[in-house]
Amino acid sequence: MKTLHLYLTRQVLVTLLMTVIVFTFVLMLGSVLKEILGLLVNRQADLPLVLKAVALLIPFVLVFALPMGMLTAALLVFGRFSADNELTAVRASGISLVALVTPVLLLSVGLSGVAAYINLELAPQCRVAYKGLLSQIGFARTASFIPEKTYIKDLNTNCIVYVSKVTGTNLDDVLIYELHDNKVESYNRADQGVLQFNPANNVLTVVLSNAYSVTFREGQKLPQPVPLGVIEFSFTNAPTKTERRKVDLSDMSFTQLLEELHDLEKRLESTAPVEKLSNDLLREKMNQMKAQKKLDLTLPVRVQLHRQVAFSFACIGFTLIGIPLGIRAHRRETTFGIAVALMLVVIYYSFFILGQSLETRPELAPHLILWVPNFLFQAVGIVLLWRANRGV
Repeated sequence: MKTLHLYLTRQVLVTLLMTVIVFTFVLMLGSVLKEILGLLVNRQADLPLVLKAVALLIPFVLVFALPMGMLTAALLVFGRFSADNELTAVRASGISLVALVTPVLLLSVGLSGVAAYINLELAPQCRVAYKGLLSQIGFARTASFIPEKTYIKDLNTNCIVYVSKVTGTNLDDVLIYELHDNKVESYNRADQGVLQFNPANNVLTVVLSNAYSVTFREGQKLPQPVPLGVIEFSFTNAPTKTERRKVDLSDMSFTQLLEELHDLEKRLESTAPVEKLSNDLLREKMNQMKAQKKLDLTLPVRVQLHRQVAFSFACIGFTLIGIPLGIRAHRRETTFGIAVALMLVVIYYSFFILGQSLETRPELAPHLILWVPNFLFQAVGIVLLWRANRGV
């Protein structure tokens, strides 16, 4: 049994190494051609600087390449194992499929631990360092004043600005929270906005279209949105390009996201003396409103936290579903295994894209949507593995 386990584990590891290298190269190709090689060709950066930028990209890409490589390795190795009738010989020896694949399942758990470290700490740090390196050599972001998916709190005003998407000077899904005594008093929201910057007096202006405002007042049961049409917010002493670059939520490490969440929750503490209200029903409604307000305004941070953790379990789900699918396919062809792997990867990551696209819709629980592919792949994988073990 030990010899068989070593043989199978060695086959998986060799295939895993090759597929991870291929996927890493393919995933990096877009960023390298778009951002890095152009700098080298235009002589804006020398070769050592370009190699450093490529090295900083590798951990960020490994977050995606490692689960994809594990899935492809499981499909290829067990598809070949089944096609060569090696699995039939093993079963004839009285060894069950579950006992056979135990080392591979343990390997997937170990790879999930590695993926967790990369996803939670290493990849965000390398991504920030990579963007900082590009900024140093003249690759400026299109919207350096308002980075997307970032809570901007250092505009020297009693406001917090959050923008879901920035395209040039056009803003999508804009939230501007107005503070009083360092606590949220109201917020303004608009589906679209325009960014204007006056370098003469260093004033940043955000123009919102079809905006509405929600104000939280003491004793008010449920705050009602008030349509405002077109409104402008001007921020004096706006940050310039020479100031320290802000870190996007998607580029924060797990520790930084926890600190961001804690900071937001402190700012969102209600000013209403809920405990002093004599009416029990009113006090309960106020507490519900307070909790809902926290959930709404901190949801983008929560989505990123759940995304990083949920993403780390991809290797386990892919291995569980890849082993029985490879056995059922009964194919040796590499192209077939890669095609099936890519199809499953698209299904898996589509849930993450959906969850992140709904990060401003708390009623749809986008942070829970991010966990659906893990439960789905692991549940289906366990059922298929159980059926394959019985020879069904």
